[in-house]
Amino acid sequence: MSQTLRNIQSARQGNTTGAVSFPAMLEQLKGEIARALPKHLSAERMARIALTAFRMNPKLSEVDPRSVVAAVIQSCQLGLQIGLMGEAHLVAFGSQCQLIPGYQGLVKLARNSGSVQDIYAHEVRINDKFDIVLGLNRSLMHEPLKKNGFPASDDERGAIAGFYAVAVFNDGSRTFHALSKEQVEWVRDHSRGYQMAKKNRKESPWDTHFVPMGLKTAIRRLCNLLPKSPELAMALAMDELNERGKTQNIGMAEAIDGSWAPVIDDESTDAKAKETGAGDQKSGREGGKPPLDLLLTSISQAASVDDLDERYAKAEDAADDGDLEQLLRAYRSRKAALTDTASPVSGIVGVAK
Repeated sequence: MSQTLRNIQSARQGNTTGAVSFPAMLEQLKGEIARALPKHLSAERMARIALTAFRMNPKLSEVDPRSVVAAVIQSCQLGLQIGLMGEAHLVAFGSQCQLIPGYQGLVKLARNSGSVQDIYAHEVRINDKFDIVLGLNRSLMHEPLKKNGFPASDDERGAIAGFYAVAVFNDGSRTFHALSKEQVEWVRDHSRGYQMAKKNRKESPWDTHFVPMGLKTAIRRLCNLLPKSPELAMALAMDELNERGKTQNIGMAEAIDGSWAPVIDDESTDAKAKETGAGDQKSGREGGKPPLDLLLTSISQAASVDDLDERYAKAEDAADDGDLEQLLRAYRSRKAALTDTASPVSGIVGVAK
C-alpha cells in the first residue's frame, strides 16, 4: 500500500464522520492517480471527468468514495471516458460504485484491439427490408425504409423487430450477430438489474433506452466471437458482473497498480438453463437443449485449454447444426486468448457472452 493510501486510511480513522469526501480524496490521490493513468490523460482532466460524473449522479454520494475513485481509475486504464459520450458509466451498487461499459465503449475497445477495422450495430424495424442467410455462405441484408432516398422516420419504419452487429476485420472479411426483439427481451428479463428495478418499481435503462440497450446486447454478443484485447476482455467481464447483479469489488490499491481483474464465478450451462427455464428463441430448440448464448458463454469461460476442449465437445453435442460455425469461432477466440501468455489478463474467466 502506498504512503498516500496509508494517509487516506489514517484520515478516515481520525475523521469524526468516518469518511473522507470524494473531492478531497481525489485531491489527495492525484499523485497516485497520475502514475496509474495512460500518458495521454492527466490527473487534472481525470479529476474533472470524475467530479462531473459524481455530481450528475446523486446516488454516488451514498457509496464509499474510494470505490468511485477506483472505478474512475479503471475507466481511464481501459481508455473509456465516463459521462455523456456513453463510453462508460458510474453506477451505485449498494455501498460500492460500479463501472459499466456502454455501447460506444465496447465499440471503441473492439476497434482499438488491432484486429477489427470497423464495428457497428443497427436496429431493424418491421417496415425495413431485412434478411439473413446462415450456413457455408453467410450474408446479411438490411435496407431501412426510405423516403425521398433517405431513411424514413422511426414512426414510418415501424416498431422494433430486432438488432444486429457487424465487425469488419483487417483483411476485409466480415462477421455478424443478429437477435430478434424477443431474444433481446429475453436477455433483458434475465438481467438481475432489470429484475431488481421491476421488484422495486423503478425504471431501468431498459425502460428508458431500449434501443441503445438492444444495440449494446448485439455488440456484446458479437465481441464474444472476436479476438479480444486485454481491455476489451476486462470491459466485457465487468459488464457481465453487472448483468448478474454482482459487485465488482474494485480495490483502491489494485486499481492504482493495475493488478485488479474481475472474477466471475463459473456456472455450468445446465445450471443456467435450469435457472432461466428458457429455450433458445432463435432456433426454437426443443427437448431441453440449452440456448446458443449459454453454450457460447460456457466456451468463453474456459479456464484452460483442456477445459476449453471439454466444454467445446459438450457444446457441439448439444448444439444445432446451424450453430456449429459460431461455436467454432468462439472456441478459436478463447483458445487464442488462453495461449497468449503475454496478455496480462488472458486468464480472466467469464467474459460476457
